[in-house]
Amino acid sequence: MRDAAPRPVVFRGGGFQPRPYRAAAPIAFALVLLLWQGATSAGVVSDVFLPSPLTIMSTLWDLTASGELWQQLSVSLLRIGGGWALGTVAGIAIGFAVGLYSLARAVGVPFVSALFPIPKIALLPLLVLWLGVGERPKVATIALGVFFPTVIATVSGIDNVPRGLIRMAQSFDLPMRAILGKIVLPGALPSIIAGFRISAATALLLVVAAEMSGAQDKGIGVFINTEGNLMLADKLLAGIVVLAVLGLIIGGALSLLERRLFKWR
Repeated sequence: MRDAAPRPVVFRGGGFQPRPYRAAAPIAFALVLLLWQGATSAGVVSDVFLPSPLTIMSTLWDLTASGELWQQLSVSLLRIGGGWALGTVAGIAIGFAVGLYSLARAVGVPFVSALFPIPKIALLPLLVLWLGVGERPKVATIALGVFFPTVIATVSGIDNVPRGLIRMAQSFDLPMRAILGKIVLPGALPSIIAGFRISAATALLLVVAAEMSGAQDKGIGVFINTEGNLMLADKLLAGIVVLAVLGLIIGGALSLLERRLFKWR
């Protein structure tokens, strides 16, 4: 009797690699918008309390054409950029110190554990007292909110670097700069970039909260707060849509950065 022909073995070692369902998110967004538009058009939901997507898009167009939207958004972007840069640089520096040196870890971990849960917006009045009225307390609030998740992500990334690689480099008497640049930093970078996602979202949340609490001039938070007080739901939701789009842009930029940096994965 002849042996049966061998059957091909199905490959099952995908390693939980995500599949690129590129059309899934746009289709899901489109379905939600269609249901929303249909509910408002049918009168199920009042357009006064929840304007339709078409109404919000029309409001966004008017705000963009008049230049008001960019005036508000540009001020907030400057605050986000300054606060995020300060918090990120300081967080990575302190994170590396805590991750690499025992004394810094013994001092830094308790401080981070004690101060991280404090809502940073609650510190805004104190920062105004210290730094004066103006941009500095708002930028400092954002920087503090960005600092702590960056420290935690950096320390976590360093702790996940295989210690065997570091010991091997030390046994070959590699200089500290080479160990950090060739082993520690590449191994910790995925966790640091993941921390950027959290810190960027935190920066968006804090800029709106700080502007609602302390800004009296310009900013997307001021705009949302003002339109909400005036019960203008279309402009209020237009500001919220701008924040959502900004979050998508930041997330997309970080995803592109990950693909560029981590082609080897």
